[in-house]
Formats: sequence, structure tokens, C-alpha cells
Amino acid sequence: MRRARGTRFPTRRWPGHPPCVPAAPPRSSPADASPPASGNASPHASGGRRSVRLRRASVRAPPAGVGPCASGAAHPRAAGGSASPAASAIPGRLSAGSGLAHQATIQAPGGYRVKGPALLLAGIVLFSLLDANSKLLSGQYGVGQVIFLRYAVLVPAFLAARAIRPGFGGPLGTRRPWLHAVRILAMMISASSFFLAFRRLPLAEGYLVFFTAPFLTLALSALILREPVPRAAWGWCLAGFGGVLLAVAPKLGGGGGPLSGYLAVFIGTIAFAVSQTVNRRLRDEPGLVGVVLWPGLVGLLVFGPMAALDWVPAPPLDLARLGLNGVLAGSAVVLTAAAYRHADAARLGPYGFVALPVSVGLDLGLWGVAPDPATLLGGAVVVFACVMSERARRAETAPLAAARQPAPP
Repeated sequence: MRRARGTRFPTRRWPGHPPCVPAAPPRSSPADASPPASGNASPHASGGRRSVRLRRASVRAPPAGVGPCASGAAHPRAAGGSASPAASAIPGRLSAGSGLAHQATIQAPGGYRVKGPALLLAGIVLFSLLDANSKLLSGQYGVGQVIFLRYAVLVPAFLAARAIRPGFGGPLGTRRPWLHAVRILAMMISASSFFLAFRRLPLAEGYLVFFTAPFLTLALSALILREPVPRAAWGWCLAGFGGVLLAVAPKLGGGGGPLSGYLAVFIGTIAFAVSQTVNRRLRDEPGLVGVVLWPGLVGLLVFGPMAALDWVPAPPLDLARLGLNGVLAGSAVVLTAAAYRHADAARLGPYGFVALPVSVGLDLGLWGVAPDPATLLGGAVVVFACVMSERARRAETAPLAAARQPAPP
């Protein structure tokens, strides 16, 4: 491309796309200061003879919201498309206006599509390991002692990390303390309910009831957060819920665990869905303080007196396993909270059913309990619903993504 003598071209990240900061005025003749040609010409080339068309250069302008002058949300699905500061960040906490954010978008254009589900799947696996370890300990220790020692490990570890790295975990303050209080209460109820439920039920049977959590989360997100939920997501989550009923119904007739165990896990499931819905409301307050430190301190105050009432001395191996619960719980909570900041409930809902094969494998490996035909059939329905829900979501979002693409020159 030819330029006028003395004209200084600024460095541009996108060929053919105007930079955000205008270049310094050239020190050439007045003829070089003519306005840029309209259409696809570069604004820095003067005159029709020096104008460069994008078609000749074989360069297409970047999509809206991706180039160096992008404004608004770089992640089209973040926060439902809102223009809040949290919504204008792509995965990895990169600012929508930073060059690093655009570079990440170019190098991994589909990365944001998998980050939310991947975080949720990792959190589900850790929650399953936490429940299995707690079930192993429930025969010797009470709910107060197990959960108290969980937080007794988690809170000092967080404070030590914050002392080593000041500011770790984000700011201590919050603009919405009542929402944090609701989330902490839901987390306390969920932790104690699941512990009591898995003391009486196999993991697979308890998780079959827990699989109603995606449906409850969808309902709460639509009713409370007013998030749009595609019809396909509703339909396939209902199909997954039907698979859960198919597996649980024979056991509710008297062939499975006690009714109190199913009731406890259902209460824990409701509390879990509430906590995940609050996570969506608090997505603009990133950091680990709200999901690790404050719940941990409240947990010490709540379960400390309960632990003192039925404290049982533990050998070193059991102490290590009790402490491991703190690491598993903290990691699982952080991962699931991060997942719901990167994707909405309609996208993540069906992935909760992945806990089915994990729980079946743990039951078989640790306790020798094999799944019955009803569990296998219900699990097959659940997995099919999960796959079809993802396909339906892609089918609905594909036309929107195509509409955002610029027209060819």
C-alpha cells in the first residue's frame, strides 16, 4: 500500500480496521489531509488513487465487538448480553477492551463455549468425591464434627494464601450482603442435608434425587433472575427429570433406602439450586471471598457447637481424611461458582447429570454396590437428554451467530 510522503501510519491490530486512537496529523502537503474515502477505504489513505479497498487487500473487517474499537460485551452470552462491567469480560477475566482479550478470542474462538461446562464437570467430580469421603466417615463421626473440620481446614488455607499474596480472593466488602447471607444459609443447609442423606443412601440413589437440581435451577433462574430459557432446554431437562423418576420410582415403593434419606437429599437439592441461582445474581462480584471465606467463617460458628456435643477422637488417618474434605469442598464450590459466571443456567443445566456415572462408579468401587436395571435405564435417558439439549442449544444459537457476521464486501 502506498502512502503520502511523511504520512505516519499508526500500528493497527486489525488490517483494514480503524484504530481506537487517531494517528498524529501528518506533516505533508494540504492535499494529503483530504478526508478519507467512503466505503471500504482506509481512513488514513488520502485521495481515491491512494485508497485501499478491503476487497483488493483480501481483508475482511472484524465482527462487531471484536476489533480494537470494540465496546460492550466480548462474550455474547455473558450475563444475558448485559453491558455491566462483569458482562464485558471474556473467560479468563480479560477486559473487553484489552488487546490480550482480542488475541485470546482470535487464537481460541470457541474457547468460551466449553469453559463453563468444563468448570461445572470438574466441580461435579469433586463434589462426588467429597460425598464419598463423607459417607466413609459418617459411620464414626457426626455431622457437626465432619463439617466443622472441613471448614477448619478451608478457612486457614485461604487466609494463608491471602497473607502470602495480598488481595488474593478479591475484596472483603460487598454491596449486597443479604444475597451473600442467603447463599451462605443455602450452603449450610445443603452440606448438612447431603451428609445426613448419604449416611442412609447409596451415592447413586442420592444423586438420582439430586439430579432434579438442574430443573430447579432453571425454574429459579427464569422466575427470579428473569433469564430467558429456550424451550428446548426446558424440554430436555424435563426428559432428564423423567429419567430420574424412572430410576427412583421402584425404590420409593419400599425396595430402596429409608424415606428420610430421600427427603434429606431433596432438601439439600433445593438448597443447592438456591445457592447456584444466587451465584448468577452475584456474578459481578468475582473473587473467592464470597464463596469460600465468608461461608467458612459462618460454618465454623454454626457447626462448632454441634461438633463439641458429639466429638469423637480421630486417629491420624481419619484426621487426614477429615481435612481432605475441606480441600474438596472449597475447590468444588469455586469451580461451580465460576461455571455459572461463564454460562447461563439453560446451558449448564443438563451437565449436572454427569454425576450419575461418577456416583455409580464410586458405589461399585468403594462399596461393591452395582446399579440395578432401573438405575441404568434412567441413566441412559438422562445422558441422552443431556446430549440432545446441547444439540438443540447449538441449533438455536447458530442463526444468531450468523446474523452477527458482517456482510461480505
